[in-house]
Amino acid sequence: MDRRSFLRLGAAGTTVAIAGAHNIGFSLRAVHAATGGPYGPLQAADANGLKLPAGFTSRIVAKAGSKVSGTGYTWHSAPDGGACFPSANGGWTYVSNSEKGSGAGGAGSITFGSGGSVLGARRILSGTSRNCAGGATPWGTWLSCEENGSAGKVYECWPENQQAAVVRPALGSFNHEAAACDPVGKAVYLTEDASAGKLRRFRPTTWGNLLTGVLEAAVVSAGKLTWTTTISNGSSFNGGEGAWYAGGKLWFTTKGDNKVWEVDLRSSPMTIKVIYDDNTSPNPVLTGVDNIVGSSSGDLFVAEDGGNMELVMIAPDGGVSVFLRVINQSGSELTGPPFNPAGNRLLLSSQRGGNGSGVTYEVKGPFRTMA
Repeated sequence: MDRRSFLRLGAAGTTVAIAGAHNIGFSLRAVHAATGGPYGPLQAADANGLKLPAGFTSRIVAKAGSKVSGTGYTWHSAPDGGACFPSANGGWTYVSNSEKGSGAGGAGSITFGSGGSVLGARRILSGTSRNCAGGATPWGTWLSCEENGSAGKVYECWPENQQAAVVRPALGSFNHEAAACDPVGKAVYLTEDASAGKLRRFRPTTWGNLLTGVLEAAVVSAGKLTWTTTISNGSSFNGGEGAWYAGGKLWFTTKGDNKVWEVDLRSSPMTIKVIYDDNTSPNPVLTGVDNIVGSSSGDLFVAEDGGNMELVMIAPDGGVSVFLRVINQSGSELTGPPFNPAGNRLLLSSQRGGNGSGVTYEVKGPFRTMA
C-alpha cells in the first residue's frame, strides 16, 4: 500500500475517533520541487498577509491578548502546536498550545459550529511551561508537550474541558516536542528537541490509559529501527520537531539538519528513511522544518520555523511545493497546522505575528481529497 492509501486510512480513523543522526543508514528518496505544485502558484497576499493558491481564503480566528470573537476568553500568547477534534454539535474544537515559559504556558481551545462560527473558547491547561507541540489521541484527548529541558512533561488535556488536565509522568521527563499515536501498534511516539535528541516510544500497559507503560528509544542501523529501554543508548536525531502518524507510518522532522523522516512501523524490523533533505533536494524550498500534519489525500504539510514563513507540501510522489506564505513576519514561525474533521479548513498560527504575541488563522478552500 502506498503512502497515499496509508494517510487516507489514518485520517479516516482519526476523524472517527477524534477527528546521533550521523552515520545512520537510511534510504533517501529523491525529492523534486514542483513549480506551483498541484494547487498552482501563490496569489498576491490577502488582507491578512497570507499568500494562498487561487480558490483559497483566510480569516483571523484569534489574536493573542484579545478576546476570541463572541466569547469572554482571551487568546493565549505564543500559540504553538494544535489539533482539531469533532464536537457534539457537528462542528469541531481546535486546541492550541502556548509556548510561554515560567508557568505561563498551557493550552486553550476554540469550538466551532458546523459552518465555522465560533461557539465558545476556554483554557484547558494552565501553570505549565513552554508547551510546544503535542498530539491527538485516538480516544479524543490532546497530549500537550513541554519543551522545558529535563523538567519537560506531557499533559493529557480534554478539548472542551470535559475534565481537568492530568500530567503523564510515564511518558518521560525531557525536552519534549511532539507526540503521535499508533492505534494499531498501541504506542505513542515522542520527539525530543535537542541536538542529540532521541525518538522515543511509549507502550502503555493498557491502551487508552497513559498511567503506566514502557518507555523506549529508537536504535537505527543500516536503515533498520529497533528499540531499547536504555534511553541513553538510543540513536541521536538533530532537533526533533513535529510528528504525524497515519496508516502504519510515522513521519517526523528534525530542525538541526532540515530533514523529514519516514518510519514504516509495520515492517519487521521497522525501517526508517529520509523523504526530504534540504542538502540534497534539487530545489530546497523547505527550511526550518517544524510541525507536520497529513491530509486525507496523502499530502504532508510542514510548517517552517523562520525560513520564508511558508507551509510546504510534500506530495505522495515526493514532489515538494509551497502551499502558503505569510508576509512581513520574518521574526515569527508557523505553528499548529491541523485540518478540521471535514478536511476543508486548516488552522495555523504565526507565533509572534500580529501584535508580536501571536495570531491564529483559518485557511479554507478546495483541499484535494485525491493525490
